[in-house]
Amino acid sequence: MNFNNKEQILDRLNNWGKENMAKFLDIIFTDVTEESLTATMPVTPKVHQPYGILHGGASCVLAETLGSCLSVLHVDTEKVVPVGTNINSNHLRSKKEGTVTGTARFIRKGNTMHVSEIEIRDEKGKLINHTTMTNNIIPKPE
Repeated sequence: MNFNNKEQILDRLNNWGKENMAKFLDIIFTDVTEESLTATMPVTPKVHQPYGILHGGASCVLAETLGSCLSVLHVDTEKVVPVGTNINSNHLRSKKEGTVTGTARFIRKGNTMHVSEIEIRDEKGKLINHTTMTNNIIPKPE
């Protein structure tokens, strides 16, 4: 993938599919480099758990969306696809409102497996969540 045209890549990711979990949670991809992918998610009652704070599952959705899409950008999707096989998420701080920003980076980028580290931070840069995710790279289903 040519990472010189960030706008084209971000547009592709932000408009991929009509309905999906990322769209439901208002996740928006905001930056991409050869080594990372960044997205934001608003913290509203839509993503709260009963105590009025960010639901850990919503953080996992943001993290998995970033880790999976980072892998998509680094494989030939005409031949292979990344599929998530493991996610380990640590919820470090609570968040009631505002916006969180997640950034995914590879720990390992192999031919058959990608391992990503995703950090989710608040507007002040405080770490809210730390996630590692594994994608297996498999032949594209026919």
